[in-house]
Order: sequence, then structure tokens, then C-alpha cells
Amino acid sequence: MLIGLDPVLTPDLLYALAAMGHGDRIVLVDANYPATRGKRRIDLAGVDITRALRAILSVLPCDTYVPDPAQVMQVVDAPGEIPASVADINIALRAAGWPAAVGVERHAFYAATETAYAVVQTGERRFYGNVALTKGVIGP
Repeated sequence: MLIGLDPVLTPDLLYALAAMGHGDRIVLVDANYPATRGKRRIDLAGVDITRALRAILSVLPCDTYVPDPAQVMQVVDAPGEIPASVADINIALRAAGWPAAVGVERHAFYAATETAYAVVQTGERRFYGNVALTKGVIGP
């Protein structure tokens, strides 16, 4: 255990977050997501998306140089619908000073996941409990 760090931040997750560079993406996905996509897979079974996201946002700076630093998967055949999981994601993002997540089409989200630095598979059971975050910088 370390002082001041959320215990959800496992050694593997902390390593990935620290090793990411400016502009790299980390994707948090639900329990049903095909998480083999991406270069690294970090398992947070038993942790829901909101809890995992709050822990990660406590240490991850937002990329202010891209238009959409947080992205979620749109509901298939209902892109304007906001599932409860996405509403909770947006509450956590805003509380951490990030903008609300922008929805992207399902296959575009999958493609973005394939180029992510890491994929964190949570124990989230609600549908569409997925969010991609782009890491920013910390100024001098």
C-alpha cells in the first residue's frame, strides 16, 4: 500500500499509467468486452467502471490538445441514447475536471481500442460500460 493512492490502482495499472506518454490512450471496458484488443490487458475483476474510472482519474492528466479526450461507445441502433453506465462515466469525468465523453460508433471504438496503450477490463456488468481516455501532460 502507498499513502494517498487509491487501492484500486494495482501495480500493473500504475505502471501502465506512468509509462503512457502524452496522447496515449487507455481504455476501460466492461466484463463483456472482447478485451484481447490492445497491447496490454489489466484485469480489475470485481471493480465496476465508475470505481475504476475514479481511481484512474485521480492520477491521469487530461489531454487538452485533442478535441475528445474521453470517448464512449454509442448504443447500437440508438446513438443518441445515454445508458446508465455512460451517465455515471460522465459524472466521474466532470468531477475530475475532464469534459464529458463523446460517443463513437461501436466499430470505431473497437478500432481505437486496438491502438490503445492498455486495456483495463473491469467487472462492470452494465452494457456500454466502456470509456477511452487520452493522457495529457502535467506542466512545470
